[in-house]
Amino acid sequence: MLSYPSTISLSSRTLNHLADLNRQHRNQHRSRWRRLDPGRQSLLALAHLRNGDTYTRLAAGFAVGVATAWRYVQEAIMLLAAVAEDLARAMRRIRQLAYAILDGTLIPIDRVADQKPYYSGKHKRHGVNVQVIADAAGRLVWASPLAGSAHDLTAARIHGIIDALTSADVMTFADKGYQGARGSVRTPFKRRRFRPKLSRRQKAVNRAHAKLRARGERAIATLKTWKILAKLRCCPRRATAIVQAILVLHHVEANRYAG
Repeated sequence: MLSYPSTISLSSRTLNHLADLNRQHRNQHRSRWRRLDPGRQSLLALAHLRNGDTYTRLAAGFAVGVATAWRYVQEAIMLLAAVAEDLARAMRRIRQLAYAILDGTLIPIDRVADQKPYYSGKHKRHGVNVQVIADAAGRLVWASPLAGSAHDLTAARIHGIIDALTSADVMTFADKGYQGARGSVRTPFKRRRFRPKLSRRQKAVNRAHAKLRARGERAIATLKTWKILAKLRCCPRRATAIVQAILVLHHVEANRYAG
């Protein structure tokens, strides 16, 4: 098998952060000698998450077995997910926003034995529904997945997003998929069958609403720069840990110039 040098579009700060977690984990468990040191193990995991490299390619590039590459990646995801913020902790930052943007996106998956919960009737494919909260500039703040068959509003309610945003009194803009959310969530006017057409004022409000809401697409685009999310080829139940791990790495990368 041929090999070639490549790059990962991340800073050394992110690599060092993950390497520190791996090093602490090894020290706590008094791990024996391993094929790769914490830095190389972290690089392998980042190549999988950011570039979407398969375990076979990683094993060849890092001169380890496929099973070892899989184990290193899973260990890194576990360590990152363990320090990820839940919604309650994320709300501390969300409360300080001028307003928030709520949106959902589907991450495709391979078919599984229990297909029905993961089939999205809207997208006509299997996947997981990831709910995303962004700030006014479109920066990714928090995200969490659910089975793809769940409607956006249902997924947001299951995660407790609607109640949390309403309790914090954070003005939130969302699309028509969240009609009926109420609380502090604002959705555009929707024309219904056998009802009068929208007035000029309502159309103007919808246009202004769309301009604000469109910035939330940046957060979804940011999430999908992690190529592993192009299509999850693992058990969809691992999607939560993967998204949590990516959120931790994203915040480390986004804050690399802070302080």
